[in-house]
Amino acid sequence: MKLFKSKAEKELENIIGDIKINLSNNYKEPAHKARMKLKDRAENLYKAGEISENTYKKYIKIYEEYTVMMKDYHH
Repeated sequence: MKLFKSKAEKELENIIGDIKINLSNNYKEPAHKARMKLKDRAENLYKAGEISENTYKKYIKIYEEYTVMMKDYHH
């Protein structure tokens, strides 16, 4: 485990924080948008070489976990 996170990882952690806050407040649409933002940013940061493959896989796994958890979240 790294002691310090990169700026890119901090950005992804902030998005996860947004997902958690929206879910705790039952804001389903913003939670879904934040979940998609997590996937998009992780992909873009990985393609740009700002995060490693292992870090990318870690955040995609988190995205997939939220996808499963939120599969029945609708209006």
